[in-house]
Amino acid sequence: MNRTEQGIAKYLGKDCLHNLQAVRIGIAGAGGLGSNCAMHLVRSGFKKFIIADFDRIEESNLNRQFYFADQVGKSKVEALSDNLRAINPDLDITAHVTSIHRENVHELFGDCDVIIEAFDDAAAKKTLVETFLSTGKLLVTASGMGGTGNTDEIKTRKVRDNFYIIGDMKTECNAETPPFSPRVAICAAKQADIVLEHYLNKFQEAQ
Repeated sequence: MNRTEQGIAKYLGKDCLHNLQAVRIGIAGAGGLGSNCAMHLVRSGFKKFIIADFDRIEESNLNRQFYFADQVGKSKVEALSDNLRAINPDLDITAHVTSIHRENVHELFGDCDVIIEAFDDAAAKKTLVETFLSTGKLLVTASGMGGTGNTDEIKTRKVRDNFYIIGDMKTECNAETPPFSPRVAICAAKQADIVLEHYLNKFQEAQ
């Protein structure tokens, strides 16, 4: 184990950390939700990631996304891979610089145990859910995180045993309620927390 993994194992134990490191997580979208959720998952002990996004980093992303000023202009998935490896250099990351659509979504994430939906586009969200809901994979989506305040309205909703939605379900990001770091980060952290809790409970039940 490297130094980061040794530190995480202090809280989880070596056996539990080993189990978490076997879980493969798909991050569908590397913006405010995806980049921050991935960061929390790495700090929680997860090690295997498939990340897909077509976009490049812009100055307007720096108010809430897990990127830095010297990365503006770079591919989000490649920059995110670098930033995550700065936390744990031994991660297993597959990064795809591509848009995600009905024709490639299964190819991208079919081997994942968990899929984090982190899209801005409602149609892309729908495609991801329709593709994977019946597969039994853990699917964690988000809806409603724009603006400021009322953070207690950001809830975790369990739709099925393998399907969760995070957000206030109403405050989309737009000109009137822009995406700011606090509410976006809360949703991203809640997404990661669902995954961590799911697997900690699963491993505990198996003992």
